[in-house]
Amino acid sequence: MNPENFAQLTQAGLQQITRRHFLTRCSTGLGAMWLAGATGNAFGALKKDPANPLAPSMPAFAPKAKRVIYLHMSGAPSQHELFDYKPELQKLNGKECPKEFLEGKQFAFIQGVPKMLGPQFDFKQHGQSGAWVSDRLPHFSSVVDDVCFIKSMYTDQFNHAPAQLLLHTGSQNLGAPSIGSWATYGLGSENQNLPGFIVLTSGGNNPDAGKSIWGAGYLPSVYQGVQCRSKGDPVLYLGDPAGIPRDLRRRSLDALDALNQEISADVGDPETVTRIAQYEMAFRMQMHATDAFDLKQESITSHMLYGTEPGKESFANNCLLARRLAERGVRYIQLFHSGWDSHGSSAKEALNKGFSDRCGEVDQAMTALLIDLKQRGLLEDTLVVWGGEFGRTPMQENRGGTEMAFIGRDHNPGGFTIWMAGGGVKAGMTYGETDPIGYEAMKDKVSVHDLHATMLNLMGFDHEKFTYTSQGAPQRLTNITKPGTKIVHGILG
Repeated sequence: MNPENFAQLTQAGLQQITRRHFLTRCSTGLGAMWLAGATGNAFGALKKDPANPLAPSMPAFAPKAKRVIYLHMSGAPSQHELFDYKPELQKLNGKECPKEFLEGKQFAFIQGVPKMLGPQFDFKQHGQSGAWVSDRLPHFSSVVDDVCFIKSMYTDQFNHAPAQLLLHTGSQNLGAPSIGSWATYGLGSENQNLPGFIVLTSGGNNPDAGKSIWGAGYLPSVYQGVQCRSKGDPVLYLGDPAGIPRDLRRRSLDALDALNQEISADVGDPETVTRIAQYEMAFRMQMHATDAFDLKQESITSHMLYGTEPGKESFANNCLLARRLAERGVRYIQLFHSGWDSHGSSAKEALNKGFSDRCGEVDQAMTALLIDLKQRGLLEDTLVVWGGEFGRTPMQENRGGTEMAFIGRDHNPGGFTIWMAGGGVKAGMTYGETDPIGYEAMKDKVSVHDLHATMLNLMGFDHEKFTYTSQGAPQRLTNITKPGTKIVHGILG
């Protein structure tokens, strides 16, 4: 920098130039040169327009899934009472658990020698695929030929919060972006009037891991999930304040935009331009979000199909909203339904009470979602995923080493079931299996990272090349430190 240019800098200007801005803006900076050489892009693997960060993008190859609806059952439902029928486990019911099943295992609450616990509900085969489903899901039994069951899922986390983080962000630690953020970062959004990533919760509680599981982590904040509500205003403070007409709101936003543009020109921070885009998005959402979340626009037939009650917070309402959002081009729609932690410590957590109630809350609505998407021609390019963060033990929980008054199961990371539908996944099939008592994934094992790699593949991305530069290195959703992550080709249509 020559002396004349240096003299033109004011003290205020100098205060705005930080070391980080210098390294990213200076074309001869060592950091910028290294990043450009190492990654081809000093600001991440994709070139995004800060002024329009949600603009639709083309992935590496043609996607089979243009959008995702993920139905997460927070607390981890028992596969033994839903999909993973094990006659051998029934034969062991009430017997003491063999020692070899306990050695080297970590449990959240089981102590001493628990008793084996057979399936608590009746199972039957359904559809042409002959899929086993318990009598807790009578509606869902009718659509099993549209579904792909993965019965060999496993994880290395046995407590809820880290297991949920791993399932949704690829890391059991805080700070990583959620898969919904990755999807929105990579694909953008087909609707510039709504967030690209929307979260809906039901069941009375947020997931144990909190809002971090729909956070953007080290990705730009515009890609984080936006939690909306099925009751009241979709987003808090969405409406204009009392006494502020819309034209005044528009003029205020224009003034704020002008100030931000000046700051952007002075400092060059792309986050300032992104902030402008977010303010504009919020303004547009005042009109379009209210319309998207208005269930009263739906026909009586739709409400009967889903079992919805407009004005209430429910999983059924959220499933119908998910279809409405999918129709409007929202890229990633995440539903969380809590209450599945069936330890047996109370009636609410008992398999024959609370668990059964949870099944009744989701059965009709998740079935209706698949039927509705299929009827509207949306299922073929919408990937629907259902599951919890891990499975449950084939042993009855004995908290404190004593027999409990209610029937429940402890956490089991060794084997659990999820199902997927649409979006390029084979229908009417079962992939993988657990051992004869449903304890450990045994055949065609699928890790959480394998699931992520497969989902990214369906969205048109190579999971090893889809990266974002953070802390001086390319980061990705699938595990960098543990080799062996694979795409589950066996379930791809």
